Amino acid sequence: MSEDTPVGRPISRRTFIAAAGAAGAGFMLYTMLPGGERVALAQIPGGTLSPEDVPKFITPLLVPPVMPRAGTIHQQGGKPVDYYEISVRQFEQQILPVTMPATTVWGYGAVSSQGKKGLLLHNAPSLTIESKWGRPVRVKWINDLVDGDGDALPHLLPVDPTLHWANPPGGTAGRDTRPTFASTPGRYTGPVPLVTHLHGAVGVGDESDGYPEAWFLPAAGDIPAGYATEGTWYDFFAGKAADGFGATWGPGFAVFQYPNDQRESTLWYHDHALGMTRLNVYAGPAGFFLVRGGPEGEKAIVDSRDGSTAMLPSPAPMEGDKFPPNKTYYEIPIVIQDRSFNVDGSLFYPDTREFFDDVVADYIPDGEFSPIWQPEFFGNMIMVNGNTWPFHGVEQRRYRLRMLNGCQSRFLILDFGEIPGVEVWQIGNEGGFLDAPVNLTADHGNRLLMGLAERADLIVDFTNVPTGPYLLKNVGPDEPFGGGEPDADFDVADPDTTGKVMVFLVRAATGADPSTPAQYLVLPPVTHLPAETGMRQLALIEESAVGEDSEGTPVEGPVAALLGDVASGVWTKRLWADPVTENPALGETEVWEFVNTTADAHPMHVHEVAFEVVNREGLVLDNSGEVAQPVQPDGSVRPPEPWETGFKDTVIAYPGEVTRVRAQFDRPGQFVWHCHIVEHEDNEMMRPYRIGPAQPGAPA
Repeated sequence: MSEDTPVGRPISRRTFIAAAGAAGAGFMLYTMLPGGERVALAQIPGGTLSPEDVPKFITPLLVPPVMPRAGTIHQQGGKPVDYYEISVRQFEQQILPVTMPATTVWGYGAVSSQGKKGLLLHNAPSLTIESKWGRPVRVKWINDLVDGDGDALPHLLPVDPTLHWANPPGGTAGRDTRPTFASTPGRYTGPVPLVTHLHGAVGVGDESDGYPEAWFLPAAGDIPAGYATEGTWYDFFAGKAADGFGATWGPGFAVFQYPNDQRESTLWYHDHALGMTRLNVYAGPAGFFLVRGGPEGEKAIVDSRDGSTAMLPSPAPMEGDKFPPNKTYYEIPIVIQDRSFNVDGSLFYPDTREFFDDVVADYIPDGEFSPIWQPEFFGNMIMVNGNTWPFHGVEQRRYRLRMLNGCQSRFLILDFGEIPGVEVWQIGNEGGFLDAPVNLTADHGNRLLMGLAERADLIVDFTNVPTGPYLLKNVGPDEPFGGGEPDADFDVADPDTTGKVMVFLVRAATGADPSTPAQYLVLPPVTHLPAETGMRQLALIEESAVGEDSEGTPVEGPVAALLGDVASGVWTKRLWADPVTENPALGETEVWEFVNTTADAHPMHVHEVAFEVVNREGLVLDNSGEVAQPVQPDGSVRPPEPWETGFKDTVIAYPGEVTRVRAQFDRPGQFVWHCHIVEHEDNEMMRPYRIGPAQPGAPA
């Protein structure tokens, strides 16, 4: 890809895919026989419920209500703090249409409210936390996964105990380890560890970041003797919380505080327990967290026609609104997820590695394959705000849609092309507003690429759309993504199922639209980071092994996704348990170079910071199509995509490329960076990093 590729047309990576897409078996949905022959697999099935049997577009879209506050904390000599008490519980929810069975899920919800109108509702996705810039938020996060008798509930999904995971049965000495076994174990059925991460929080203390080894079990009455009830870092962080903001932690809960002094932006909260994130999030607990205000917030947007303060579509849900609402919302958070179900309504997630690539042997301990872990998972149904294939009534006017890709492994390419007359503009991403609106309709084919955990703040203008129902499509692949254009470089999602997202039912406007057309929005200027004082080369790596299918035929398949570092052009893999190798000095600005040696794109997320995307550059390949060692950039540099300006916390690192980001590390502590394909981060594609010196008393 030459650096003078026109920005005004959809990006094509056909040349790159032809060169690098063959590099290794990767995590693609085919198997490799010894000698390199590819054998295509049949389409991966879901549960016992076929997506063709699920009625579509008969359920109205849920607009998530706002989480009620439990109160306000007045700190002596400090800012008032909004306080929440939020638990995770198990309950039934109507995810499939009402003519079908309900689904048992987990979700967050408030357990107390300072006002009588506060909505004490557990849901998946959970209620939105509305916060104000400069006003801290404190949350008591409660693990309430217990039954009516107070006994611990087992996981809804199959937990693979052969990974490096929380491992409560290991006790204090063996927690947060990869255990060894004399024979292949079955699924873990004990009490469930949880710890909440606010994804996108900047400047948060490490005690409040949801560190994967700071998990805790519910305060249940039947925890088996010898089990660890908290992760390795829980006690250390409990002490920091007590010293830092006077919070007390206890059995079954932790108290986190978020400073909220970052740019106005769209954050989201979800579980982050070590080796279990894929399962805990799939079970349901996740929700939006919106930061509003500040010098780079909405009130700083100008209408270019007269220099006045611009108006974005509103209102959004507010705390205390009735539920179901009695008013119309023009700003709506939308999370898109993929799931599979059984005919009884239960969630389906595979309980055997055979599901992914037919590997049935040799499993750990005789072989290298974990018996349950899936290298990636693609649900065969699309769920939007907690319902399969909903519809939403909209007027012929502008809407603000705050989009989140909350899928497991699925990259989305949202396609508005079947909505005649629509105009779609992107004004923000994970780190707040862009430096200028991006016209996705005119310049990018009415399509929006979203990697896992990426967010997009959109203005969708239905003013000139004729009344009637219109489909929002997904033309991303039903398999791991490596870049390129739909149909040309990969097969698009099944047009009858995963290629459909939701329907907009357009009707006449009920009144004038006071919002400013997107083309006249002058977004707040972006205050860029200082020049870097250091650089790190980091490697994205995949490892495979040869096993057997049920007929004894050798099959090559992935055993882990990993991270590492690069020195003198040679990469070295690092495991979660290895010592910290990324240790920026406090206050330092660094460029991190993600060198993707794999055949797949990876959405890379760095906790604690919002970074700037610097550029991407191709890598020299060897004669077999693999990234050559020593690593050598090939000179084909291209700038960030228009929707990657401003600040981000998640970036797509394409195969055979180096992706560069710039970040400033302003708060000391222990954090993590990882791939946000959750199956990857649960099996070694996550690493700890530390800002500043080691903390006295911290776990080794």
